[in-house]
Amino acid sequence: MTTTLVTPTPVTSDAFLQEAIDLAVANISEGGRPFGAVVVKYGRVISRGVNEINITNDPTAHAEMLAVRSASQVLQSPLLEGCTVYASGHPCPMCLAAMRMAGINEVCYAFTNHEAEPYGLSTAAIYEELGMTNSLRHLRLVHVPPQVEGCHPYETWAKARGIQVTTLS
Repeated sequence: MTTTLVTPTPVTSDAFLQEAIDLAVANISEGGRPFGAVVVKYGRVISRGVNEINITNDPTAHAEMLAVRSASQVLQSPLLEGCTVYASGHPCPMCLAAMRMAGINEVCYAFTNHEAEPYGLSTAAIYEELGMTNSLRHLRLVHVPPQVEGCHPYETWAKARGIQVTTLS
């Protein structure tokens, strides 16, 4: 995914989160999984990423990982202090660790692992296996339930694969 540095605009957090959701939905038609991420610093989009696991056969090609890698290249630094990641889904432990190592101090995500579970897209079992909880000391992880505009990425994913889903309450 090509990334460009853009000029600051008065964009709200909801707009960045919606952009991550829109990237996730668009990625499905490209053969990717329903995840998108946007890295923002000082109100500017620094980079974007989509999940490319199915496209590249790389199990680390998660949206957040690719967005963080790209942001590091754009900013010419492995340290991304002051950046916020907006993700369509709850980041997995690998992505969360990478963001923590990069110095990112906040991640806002749209859909929880509980919401992803019926679609086979949850990473809750990995968190449990690793003994991790959501109470991380140095990284603020914020669930922001979205008002989805357009297609819901998980529903679009299931429909594209003919998967019947029983949602959890």
